Amino acid sequence: MPATLSSEAPQVLKDYYRILESGTDDYQDGATLRPLLGDHLDFTGSLAGHLPDATEGFLIGVAGFIGTVQEIEIIHDVHSPHGSAVLYTATMPGGPMTFAEFFTFDGGRITSLNLHYSGPEYIEKGGR
Repeated sequence: MPATLSSEAPQVLKDYYRILESGTDDYQDGATLRPLLGDHLDFTGSLAGHLPDATEGFLIGVAGFIGTVQEIEIIHDVHSPHGSAVLYTATMPGGPMTFAEFFTFDGGRITSLNLHYSGPEYIEKGGR
């Protein structure tokens, strides 16, 4: 079942979550995701820490997530003209776990992403 965001979600997020669930064959080493990201994505995550120019590294990290996640279920999402927050459960090989993502946008692209989750739990449940 594909991730379903509320009707207020910007198209860039609908595309982002579609890509996260598309599987590794469709990911094309990030070719499908790259156009959705700002040239200098500002990323913060539990395992990576804060990376102020993370576009290339993020594309590599997402490949591992896509290769692991089996399904994404949106729990709640909120949106404003310049940002969004999404809470979801991802089904991993070792069971479900919860993620929260906070986005900012500029020009229809994701310019920052602050990702909250338990790094040890992610690895324990088969994340890579």
